[in-house]
Amino acid sequence: MSSALLEKCLGALPSRYPGPGGAAAVIHRGEVVASRSWGFANAEMRLRFTPRTQFRMCSITKQFTCLLLDQWLSDHGEDRTRLDAAISARLPRLEEAPPGIMDLAHNQSGLRDYWAIAMLHGAPTESIFGPCEAKRLISGTRHLHFRPGTSYSYVNQNFRLISDILEEETGRSFAELLSTRIFGRCGMDHAFLAANTAALPDGTQGYEGNEASGYRPAENAILWTGDAGLGASLEDMIAWERAIDAQRDDPDGFYNRLSRDVTFSDGTPARYGFGLQRGHLHGRAMTGHGGALRGWRSHRLHLAQERLSVVVMFNHMSDAHLAAAELAAAALDLASPSPAPSGGRGAFSGAFLDEETGLSASIAPSRTPDGCEDGRLALRYAWPPETLDDWDAAHAGRHGTRLALQGSDVRMIRPQENRTISLRRLMPPSGRTDLDGLYFCEELDTGITIAVTSGTPYGAASGALGAGRMERLLPLGEDVWLMPCLRALDHSPPGYWTLVFHRAPDGRVEALTVGCWLARALRYRRMTAHAAPA
Repeated sequence: MSSALLEKCLGALPSRYPGPGGAAAVIHRGEVVASRSWGFANAEMRLRFTPRTQFRMCSITKQFTCLLLDQWLSDHGEDRTRLDAAISARLPRLEEAPPGIMDLAHNQSGLRDYWAIAMLHGAPTESIFGPCEAKRLISGTRHLHFRPGTSYSYVNQNFRLISDILEEETGRSFAELLSTRIFGRCGMDHAFLAANTAALPDGTQGYEGNEASGYRPAENAILWTGDAGLGASLEDMIAWERAIDAQRDDPDGFYNRLSRDVTFSDGTPARYGFGLQRGHLHGRAMTGHGGALRGWRSHRLHLAQERLSVVVMFNHMSDAHLAAAELAAAALDLASPSPAPSGGRGAFSGAFLDEETGLSASIAPSRTPDGCEDGRLALRYAWPPETLDDWDAAHAGRHGTRLALQGSDVRMIRPQENRTISLRRLMPPSGRTDLDGLYFCEELDTGITIAVTSGTPYGAASGALGAGRMERLLPLGEDVWLMPCLRALDHSPPGYWTLVFHRAPDGRVEALTVGCWLARALRYRRMTAHAAPA
């Protein structure tokens, strides 16, 4: 391990990932080999970012929630019966078999993410979303978008449900459970449950924006628990990584249990389980997770064989995951590889539809920030878009998503979701905009309004949480449109809702299918049609 290379990489973070402030550390064999904090935790208050600055770890919380779950199961002979029954009780309108507690812990529940569904209920981006709103959306679930255990979809309320049920079973608050069963035991002396995203006790602020447009304090109003509520400093997260290293040789150690193999119901290995991503980084087996909210980005990763951990925290929107990967490469004395250019990407480029889920995909050459092609493919299917390397005239992708040409269409293999998908190439839009009207979704009890002004369609969602803003629809293919949703309650937004319009034999639009990577295949019926405004 080259300390000079590591220090150089660490010192470059403030300029490579600019923003108000941040902190990072590299831990090897249970000892800190490099650590730094820089900038300001609150630029307006001139509050410096230090190793003890309180920080929103966001979805990194999920592994802590699953550790509490694992402890409960160990204390109760691994009997999940009561927990599974508690899930069913919280889904009173569900018309099919409910997910079990492990389906929740592995993001295999089949539920649609409630922060995405909130946007279809018309929630303003900075609106309050707390226990009442969560209960309303969770309890209103009628159908799942896949059978539990068969596939993967990122669902934040999976982990809220786990923490709520643990509170009910133990008679103790989630904050108390974290403090007594994890923080105290791991030496995380200043960690706490930061449930209210509006503010942190020490004044640390997250920021939206960038160097070009400037930075502004991010506004958030989510009240969260087991899904993303961990508040911790860099010192606390270092203590977590040291505790992980200390249990490395114990087969029953807490992190060894969390990172054990997980499968789908058909026995296929899963890449997510117990609140942890599983994969490879620089050719090494890795576990870890990221965290994000408007104004906050964090990432932690652990290479067990190398006894190496990395933690990165930014109180701005730069890519903490990429920064952590660069620090890991420096710690391993590796150079960051450049993608090898290749040919044939033109055959992949285009717009496509996954007819099973109603989700669209766009494939195009990947470009650097200055607009130059970088030798990879950009795939927009989930959000944010993925970049695929190792491609030739007929195939693309390597360890994750893979593409293969099938005539003019594309076969997409997503092992992370246990799915093989046929993407049908879309015909170019003909320009038909006879889409006006109010569309109603019985599944959600929500509506979408389409209004056409001077030949341009706009759309907005509305429901129990408000009336959403009108957005210009973007044509993708014949009767397939995109409705932008690039800012949402959560950091990871729907991105673009795919709107697929369905026509009756006489050519009139009669229905609409709406979906995004977090919430798929929602059917809307056209209730009224009206003439386009002049």
